[in-house]
Amino acid sequence: MITRTAGSIITKGRTYQYVDNGEPMRGGMKDVYFSPDRSYVVAFYRDVQDFNSRERLIKIVTQYYDSFFNKEGGNYYKDLYSWPTDVVELDRKIGIVVPTYNQNFFFRKGYATSDLIRGKEKEGKWFASPKFRNKQFPLRLDESELGNWLSYFQVCVNIARGVKRLHAAGLAHSDLSYKNVLVDPVSRTAAIIDIDGLVVPGLFPPDVIGTADFIAPEVLSSKHLDVKDPNRKLPNRLTDLHALAVMIYMYLLYRHPLKGGKIHDLDTEKDDLLAMGERALFIEHPTDKSNRPKLNQLNPKELPWADVTKVPYTITGPYLKALFDRAFIDGLHNPMQRPTANEWEDALLKTTDLMQPCSNAACDQKWYVFDNTNRPACPFCGTPHKGTLPVLDLYYQFRESVWKPENQRLMVYSNQYLFQWHANRNVIRNEKLTQEQKVPVGYFTFHQGRWVLVNQKLDSLKDITEDKEIPLGSMVELTDGKKLLLSKEEGGRVVIVTMANK
Repeated sequence: MITRTAGSIITKGRTYQYVDNGEPMRGGMKDVYFSPDRSYVVAFYRDVQDFNSRERLIKIVTQYYDSFFNKEGGNYYKDLYSWPTDVVELDRKIGIVVPTYNQNFFFRKGYATSDLIRGKEKEGKWFASPKFRNKQFPLRLDESELGNWLSYFQVCVNIARGVKRLHAAGLAHSDLSYKNVLVDPVSRTAAIIDIDGLVVPGLFPPDVIGTADFIAPEVLSSKHLDVKDPNRKLPNRLTDLHALAVMIYMYLLYRHPLKGGKIHDLDTEKDDLLAMGERALFIEHPTDKSNRPKLNQLNPKELPWADVTKVPYTITGPYLKALFDRAFIDGLHNPMQRPTANEWEDALLKTTDLMQPCSNAACDQKWYVFDNTNRPACPFCGTPHKGTLPVLDLYYQFRESVWKPENQRLMVYSNQYLFQWHANRNVIRNEKLTQEQKVPVGYFTFHQGRWVLVNQKLDSLKDITEDKEIPLGSMVELTDGKKLLLSKEEGGRVVIVTMANK
């Protein structure tokens, strides 16, 4: 075991030590070595980097690093990206210095029945596959690693925000996949890695076409063409959006949206190329059902998730269903139609407001999306909702005394919180929220046989139905048809209560 030293090519005299035991961790393009205190890694490219690649790396660790992290809100992104901080050279080999991932992105337990992956990185593939959560499968993940269904919505919000920020800076990741995104459902966090391959249109072209399962159909169907051919499609912002949609679908439904039962060619390699490229077809397409997974061909370890009849994508709620349709029907072969990362973030957040905890303590998923019926039940274990269920529809003031629906609602459960972004539409629920804006302004509870909203911080909460102010520290009962003004400020909302499951 030898400690070596590599010098920065950006800051003269700055050096980094790393430990070489002769067996580095090998990535797709790099050999990776830990620093002596394991606070960072030095990753050397196996191939010689040309002038363009060196320039890209220098720009990533200087100009782009500065614009992402040394501006307002930069701390949020430091946890979201594994971003290189320097470029080094040793023996004519170029490498990058990257801070070590947070500890929560390494398995504490790993498999339920063995220590085989304890301490390994939490690549998304472990959490996107049904077999690793199947209790009949010996190499399933330990329950302490899995989180619950709500966890994956919040993980996906973080990924969507990471992609949104890259695209806002005019960059594309070019290789988004569950290999290049670490996730931790327990802390509900994600980290986008392999940042060194960022694509800058017209300046730095992509190094790779992507990772199988996440490559956009137009990239696969044109990959036989020369790179300089105008009809050849290479990774860009729009191909990122395909990969993002696939990832969200897989994290929420544990199956691939395009891998169904349709056979295009008896040659497996050609069949794969057609199924994911030129002839790609959504497995849950509403009118063309030819690519539905065939139950007699499914691996029992993948059930019930692989059965689209039993676990349809509609269980993700109306907002995500609409975006999946755009991603995998309208936009599958028409990239301009794909939903943006911002739209995914918005839909995921609105969907978390529709979620209910399952009353069955043994339910694996623990949460489900309210299905807008008067007799809601958990789609995973079938347990019906017990008792009445208040549904709060949000309205905004279109003009004086004219209120319009927001196409947004909040489901109530005991100890559910109300936040500023519910009370006022001018408070946007995104990564720029201040600490003060993250503090609840009220909460809901079932008190003496009645559903009530307790006012913690709303200084102008009013029961419009009863024409009565609700002071701080007091509560108001939620009854069918009740109208509440949450805020008198500009952007303040009204909610109308509907009692479901009566």
